[in-house]
Amino acid sequence: MKGWALLGIAAAVVIGALLPLQALVNARLGALTQGALYASFVSFLVGTCLLGLVLAFTRTPFLPTVSVAALPAWIWVGGAIGAVFVFAATWLVPTLGAGAMICLVVLGQVVSSLVLDHFGVLGTARPADLVRVLGALLVIAGAALVVRPWQPG
Repeated sequence: MKGWALLGIAAAVVIGALLPLQALVNARLGALTQGALYASFVSFLVGTCLLGLVLAFTRTPFLPTVSVAALPAWIWVGGAIGAVFVFAATWLVPTLGAGAMICLVVLGQVVSSLVLDHFGVLGTARPADLVRVLGALLVIAGAALVVRPWQPG
Protein backbone atom coordinates (compact mmCIF):
# COMPACT_ATOMS: atom_id res chain seq x y z
CA MET A 1 0.00 0.00 0.00
CA LYS A 2 1.35 3.43 -0.95
CA GLY A 3 2.17 6.09 1.63
CA TRP A 4 -0.63 8.42 0.51
CA ALA A 5 -3.15 5.60 0.86
CA LEU A 6 -1.94 4.90 4.41
CA LEU A 7 -2.16 8.61 5.22
CA GLY A 8 -5.71 8.64 3.84
CA ILE A 9 -6.65 5.63 5.97
CA ALA A 10 -5.19 7.27 9.07
CA ALA A 11 -7.00 10.55 8.32
CA ALA A 12 -10.31 8.69 7.87
CA VAL A 13 -9.86 6.92 11.22
CA VAL A 14 -9.05 10.19 13.00
CA ILE A 15 -12.04 11.94 11.43
CA GLY A 16 -14.22 8.98 12.38
CA ALA A 17 -12.93 9.21 15.94
CA LEU A 18 -13.93 12.89 16.07
CA LEU A 19 -17.54 12.36 14.93
CA PRO A 20 -18.79 11.03 18.30
CA LEU A 21 -17.07 13.95 20.02
CA GLN A 22 -18.76 16.37 17.62
CA ALA A 23 -22.13 14.77 18.36
CA LEU A 24 -21.53 14.93 22.12
CA VAL A 25 -20.39 18.56 22.01
CA ASN A 26 -23.36 19.56 19.85
CA ALA A 27 -25.76 17.65 22.11
CA ARG A 28 -24.36 19.46 25.16
CA LEU A 29 -24.66 22.80 23.36
CA GLY A 30 -28.28 21.93 22.57
CA ALA A 31 -28.94 20.99 26.20
CA LEU A 32 -27.44 24.26 27.44
CA THR A 33 -29.21 26.47 24.88
CA GLN A 34 -32.33 26.28 22.71
CA GLY A 35 -32.02 22.63 21.64
CA ALA A 36 -30.71 20.42 18.87
CA LEU A 37 -31.76 22.65 15.97
CA TYR A 38 -29.97 25.68 17.44
CA ALA A 39 -26.86 23.64 18.23
CA SER A 40 -26.83 22.23 14.68
CA PHE A 41 -27.08 25.74 13.25
CA VAL A 42 -24.20 26.93 15.41
CA SER A 43 -22.13 23.90 14.37
CA PHE A 44 -22.65 24.70 10.69
CA LEU A 45 -22.05 28.42 11.27
CA VAL A 46 -18.72 27.77 12.98
CA GLY A 47 -17.74 25.26 10.28
CA THR A 48 -18.72 27.67 7.51
CA CYS A 49 -16.68 30.47 9.08
CA LEU A 50 -13.68 28.18 9.49
CA LEU A 51 -13.86 26.96 5.89
CA GLY A 52 -14.29 30.57 4.71
CA LEU A 53 -11.08 31.51 6.53
CA VAL A 54 -9.25 28.55 4.97
CA LEU A 55 -10.53 29.58 1.52
CA ALA A 56 -9.29 33.13 2.10
CA PHE A 57 -5.95 31.99 3.53
CA THR A 58 -5.30 29.62 0.62
CA ARG A 59 -6.57 32.24 -1.86
CA THR A 60 -9.06 29.78 -3.27
CA PRO A 61 -11.74 31.63 -5.26
CA PHE A 62 -15.07 31.82 -3.45
CA LEU A 63 -16.98 31.39 -6.71
CA PRO A 64 -16.53 28.41 -9.03
CA THR A 65 -15.08 28.90 -12.49
CA VAL A 66 -18.24 27.39 -14.03
CA SER A 67 -21.59 29.11 -13.80
CA VAL A 68 -23.50 28.00 -10.73
CA ALA A 69 -26.65 27.98 -12.88
CA ALA A 70 -24.98 25.40 -15.15
CA LEU A 71 -24.62 22.92 -12.30
CA PRO A 72 -27.34 20.28 -11.87
CA ALA A 73 -29.86 21.05 -9.14
CA TRP A 74 -29.09 17.81 -7.24
CA ILE A 75 -25.49 18.93 -6.66
CA TRP A 76 -26.59 20.96 -3.62
CA VAL A 77 -28.04 17.96 -1.76
CA GLY A 78 -24.68 17.27 -0.06
CA GLY A 79 -25.07 20.27 2.23
CA ALA A 80 -28.62 19.27 3.08
CA ILE A 81 -27.49 15.74 3.94
CA GLY A 82 -24.76 17.18 6.15
CA ALA A 83 -27.27 19.39 7.96
CA VAL A 84 -29.64 16.46 8.49
CA PHE A 85 -26.77 14.34 9.85
CA VAL A 86 -25.57 17.00 12.30
CA PHE A 87 -29.11 17.72 13.50
CA ALA A 88 -30.00 14.03 13.85
CA ALA A 89 -26.78 13.25 15.70
CA THR A 90 -27.28 16.23 18.02
CA TRP A 91 -30.85 15.13 18.70
CA LEU A 92 -30.20 11.37 19.04
CA VAL A 93 -27.04 11.29 21.19
CA PRO A 94 -28.86 12.17 24.43
CA THR A 95 -31.34 9.33 23.77
CA LEU A 96 -29.17 6.61 22.23
CA GLY A 97 -25.69 7.53 23.45
CA ALA A 98 -22.75 8.35 21.20
CA GLY A 99 -21.69 4.72 20.71
CA ALA A 100 -25.08 3.45 19.59
CA MET A 101 -25.77 6.48 17.39
CA ILE A 102 -22.42 6.23 15.60
CA CYS A 103 -22.77 2.44 15.17
CA LEU A 104 -26.18 2.91 13.58
CA VAL A 105 -24.83 5.68 11.34
CA VAL A 106 -21.94 3.45 10.26
CA LEU A 107 -24.40 0.63 9.60
CA GLY A 108 -26.44 2.91 7.36
CA GLN A 109 -23.28 4.12 5.63
CA VAL A 110 -22.00 0.62 4.92
CA VAL A 111 -25.29 -0.71 3.56
CA SER A 112 -25.95 2.41 1.50
CA SER A 113 -22.36 2.50 0.23
CA LEU A 114 -22.56 -1.11 -0.96
CA VAL A 115 -25.75 -0.36 -2.89
CA LEU A 116 -24.43 2.90 -4.35
CA ASP A 117 -21.12 1.26 -5.31
CA HIS A 118 -22.85 -1.79 -6.77
CA PHE A 119 -24.90 0.34 -9.15
CA GLY A 120 -22.13 2.88 -9.82
CA VAL A 121 -24.15 5.85 -8.61
CA LEU A 122 -22.03 8.94 -9.37
CA GLY A 123 -18.91 6.80 -9.83
CA THR A 124 -17.43 3.54 -10.99
CA ALA A 125 -19.49 0.43 -10.27
CA ARG A 126 -17.95 -1.88 -7.67
CA PRO A 127 -20.04 -5.05 -7.41
CA ALA A 128 -21.29 -6.10 -3.97
CA ASP A 129 -19.55 -9.48 -3.97
CA LEU A 130 -19.84 -12.11 -1.25
CA VAL A 131 -16.90 -10.78 0.78
CA ARG A 132 -18.29 -7.23 0.85
CA VAL A 133 -21.76 -8.50 1.80
CA LEU A 134 -20.23 -10.61 4.59
CA GLY A 135 -18.42 -7.49 5.81
CA ALA A 136 -21.73 -5.63 5.91
CA LEU A 137 -23.31 -8.50 7.85
CA LEU A 138 -20.49 -8.24 10.40
CA VAL A 139 -21.21 -4.52 10.75
CA ILE A 140 -24.89 -5.35 11.33
CA ALA A 141 -23.88 -7.84 14.03
CA GLY A 142 -21.50 -5.33 15.60
CA ALA A 143 -24.12 -2.59 15.65
CA ALA A 144 -26.61 -4.97 17.28
CA LEU A 145 -24.08 -5.82 19.99
CA VAL A 146 -23.40 -2.15 20.72
CA VAL A 147 -27.01 -0.94 20.51
CA ARG A 148 -28.56 -4.01 22.20
CA PRO A 149 -32.11 -3.35 21.03
CA TRP A 150 -33.36 -6.38 22.97
CA GLN A 151 -32.51 -4.72 26.31
CA PRO A 152 -34.94 -2.29 27.88
CA GLY A 153 -33.95 1.43 27.93
